[in-house]
Amino acid sequence: MSSSQFQKPALPIALTMGDPAGIGPEITALAWKQRQHHGLSPFFVLSRKSLFSKLASLDGFKIPLATISSPAQATEVFSNALPILELPQEVVAMAGKPDPSNADMIIFSISQAVDLVKKGEAASVVTNPINKHVLYEAGFEFPGHTEYLAKLAEQWGKQAVRPVMMLASKQLRTVPLTIHIPLSKVAEHLTGALIKETARIISNDLIRYFGLKSPRISVAGLNPHAGENGAMGTAEMDIIEPAISTLKAEGINISGPHPADTLFHAAARKTYDVVIGMYHDQALIPIKTLSFDEGVNTTLGLPFVRTSPDHGTAYDIAGKGLARPTSLIEALKLASEMSRQSQIFDNATERAE
Repeated sequence: MSSSQFQKPALPIALTMGDPAGIGPEITALAWKQRQHHGLSPFFVLSRKSLFSKLASLDGFKIPLATISSPAQATEVFSNALPILELPQEVVAMAGKPDPSNADMIIFSISQAVDLVKKGEAASVVTNPINKHVLYEAGFEFPGHTEYLAKLAEQWGKQAVRPVMMLASKQLRTVPLTIHIPLSKVAEHLTGALIKETARIISNDLIRYFGLKSPRISVAGLNPHAGENGAMGTAEMDIIEPAISTLKAEGINISGPHPADTLFHAAARKTYDVVIGMYHDQALIPIKTLSFDEGVNTTLGLPFVRTSPDHGTAYDIAGKGLARPTSLIEALKLASEMSRQSQIFDNATERAE
């Protein structure tokens, strides 16, 4: 019997609804339309059929729809229709007009997708864009998708789940060490413990989900010229360098701190697999410059695969037929590949034991 006969059958990807007033329904429909061209694995969307029926009035958005009762049916119907696992309540949305009354179903779509992966009925979670402020008005207690997913992950039996946001494209992978805080607060949030914890998660997950044997992690400095031996700041000497030394002693393939202004040109990108930036823009500006439409938001540190388009709800163009599905397509492709690599890793680990 060949080794391929031992492979588990591929499960479909669970795609969340996102904010129904945004471009989520449009990019979902377009991704399904382009499934063959991009070789997409089967996916289903946790949403309402009515949202996609409304799109039929837009030029090029009329597609066949199939309501499914279980994820298993998605694989059967995917080649002929967009599989929709309907949410338990109707969703009424006007394009470009966010409505807090839809918050419960937006949130339920996320939790249900995670639950289906936990039950072994879906391979991974891909999330359509949400508007956090809409959810806040309905009492949502989390800063965003990532933190909510981490809370759901803790229900899997993991006592501490520390999610790490990684932006990925074919040209670059970057991780912001600190994320949505003012630039003036970055230095006080920068600690050796944060660097070490983040780097360990990155290294472990690039091995498991990306098939890299010894991921090369490059760390940017906080200050210009990476501090220039203390002349332009001492965070590099006091915090970053000691953390890197500890990680190297653990066997992690890591280097730095490097001056950020010379870290992202073509030749430099060949020397690493991922960059840790000290703050949001230091990590996100390079990848959005190189791969604005193709970038994917990937959450590391979770017990399941989660990817997302690297853009928001785009209310200003919702319902106008202008949305491009490129980032969602790349998110679906990456989720499929990460799930495949995870299965390879798990199978190899089982054989080694």
